[in-house]
Amino acid sequence: MELRTKYNIPSNAVITIAGTVGVGKSTMTKALANALGFRTSFEKVDTNPYLDKFYADFKRWSFHLQIYFLAERFKEQKRIFEYGGGFVQDRSIYEDTGIFARMHYEKGTMSKVDYETYRSLFEAMVMTPYFPHPDLLIYLEGSFDDILTRIKERGRPMEQQTPVEYWKEMHERYENWINTFNACPVLRINISDYDIIEDESSIEPIVERISYILKQSQLIKR
Repeated sequence: MELRTKYNIPSNAVITIAGTVGVGKSTMTKALANALGFRTSFEKVDTNPYLDKFYADFKRWSFHLQIYFLAERFKEQKRIFEYGGGFVQDRSIYEDTGIFARMHYEKGTMSKVDYETYRSLFEAMVMTPYFPHPDLLIYLEGSFDDILTRIKERGRPMEQQTPVEYWKEMHERYENWINTFNACPVLRINISDYDIIEDESSIEPIVERISYILKQSQLIKR
């Protein structure tokens, strides 16, 4: 029996996977979509015209990168809901403002004017009753050492050249961010609690937890 049917997951649900770089969002997105019979929505890294420039010069390109991500994620979120749901999404639109833009502003690699412009645009686009929020955000978390190991193992050149201190600060900021996030229901999963690459069946307990939270959120809405 398909897990979506077994656990009564709505066929039009939209689930977003969040977490710091290297935590395994793409792997979880693929595994969960396969288990539920959902479509996937991935972050467009390879076609991003600013990413390599950004890693070479944070201060010069942080604003450009954040505006690009905001526009692309907004368009993708709109597309998902126009399609009728049934998606698992790799990374949320909320992380851009709650973590990345804020971090660059506070560290001085984004000017106050640029940050305020970005925040104003984000709030006008996303923080309104008209924006279609996901039904559930799955937050993948783990120790900093485990996540750093994963970053090294996947070997993206632009990430290998980035100082370890950057990844450590991002890890801490993610933990602070998720503790106050309330735009939609949240399911927190530690990456040490499953291994969907070696054991595909480890996805089922996660689907069961998703079902429970979605049912609880429906009760609250009523």
